[in-house]
Amino acid sequence: MHLGGKLLIAMPDMGDPRFEKSVVFLCAHTDEGAMGLIVNKPMAELSFADLLTQLDIAQAPGARDIRVHFGGPVEHARGFVLHSGDYDGGNDTTLRVDSRFGMTATIDILEAIASGRGPESSLLALGYAGWGPGQLEGEIQENGWLTCDAVPELIFGGSDSSKWERALKTMGIDPLLLSSAAGRA
Repeated sequence: MHLGGKLLIAMPDMGDPRFEKSVVFLCAHTDEGAMGLIVNKPMAELSFADLLTQLDIAQAPGARDIRVHFGGPVEHARGFVLHSGDYDGGNDTTLRVDSRFGMTATIDILEAIASGRGPESSLLALGYAGWGPGQLEGEIQENGWLTCDAVPELIFGGSDSSKWERALKTMGIDPLLLSSAAGRA
């Protein structure tokens, strides 16, 4: 099972409050583990402009503002930009997830966005979610996560507060009908 480029949707009884009603974009999934970014938990206390000021990066007048998210509990002081596939940082600095998505974790992309040259769509995540070998597969088997295809409109568009419900609806699931109990046929 290869899940890179897919979404993880937290089930109601996830068990870990950091992931309650989370939607996670999986940037990578291999035999060595998985790495993803939570895309629906904005950081109210930190704006993109604040972050640019902290990093001493000038923002061009009229340059786009992007949302800053809690990306996960691992390395929460490190930034990752999930973006549309139209941006390539060069020199192997961009992880090409698929033709629609890339992830870049260098300051160059922040400078590009601040100057108005960045990707068409993007969001910034501080920290990431990580799983060791077999860990994610076990959590899926234990009914912790649902998986579905990632679509740019869901990742980059709409309100963050509606992404969990919208992700479930792409699968034809009414969030009110979810059960935390797993079954075996």
